[in-house]
Amino acid sequence: MIRAKQIQKSYGKLQVLKGVDLHVKQGEVVSIVGKSGAGKSTLLHILGTLDKADKGELIINGQEVLGMSSKKLAAFRNQNIGFIFQFHHLLPEFTALENVFIPALIAKKAEGPAKKRAEELLDYLGLSERLTHKPGQLSGGEQQRVAVARSLMNQPSIVFADEPSGNLDSASSQDLHQLLFKLRDDFNQTFVIVTHNDELAKMSDRRLEMKDGKFGGEM
Repeated sequence: MIRAKQIQKSYGKLQVLKGVDLHVKQGEVVSIVGKSGAGKSTLLHILGTLDKADKGELIINGQEVLGMSSKKLAAFRNQNIGFIFQFHHLLPEFTALENVFIPALIAKKAEGPAKKRAEELLDYLGLSERLTHKPGQLSGGEQQRVAVARSLMNQPSIVFADEPSGNLDSASSQDLHQLLFKLRDDFNQTFVIVTHNDELAKMSDRRLEMKDGKFGGEM
């Protein structure tokens, strides 16, 4: 699903990524851990095509993406990649249902089928009674589940998660962790997760530790 080779990234004179290699199979859950400043989020943003590497090779779902134009890359990202962030980034003026199907409208899909899929996702995530609620009317855990549903809207090949439970209480964190693995088991969904949460990292198929811009080993 992902093949990254010798990914390098610098900001000015600071080299953040120093030749990172990563292979991820379909249906695999991979966690990336490490101290702040090790390069975890920078790598995730490059893998998710939100940022570009200075050097290296990145193939996602069989396509080399580093050489794509900005327009083509945006379309590829919308169709193939989902994101879950620490802060859910839901649009406050829209309902849970509307927040979930926005990626489908961006992809110019018909509103009727998009709404139906959004309803099905929210029902699967236990939010069928919250379709018309706006983010401010939802708990933190519910907001993050809406964000998970949004990440799955366009049936992405892979979902990247950056500290997905970092803003949740202990009980909501455990619920979210179990949900991610249920999605993998039910839909063979692939996840790459940056996390400081040891429980989530230990649940993953692989736990990779980043040190000083490189992977220090698998645990």
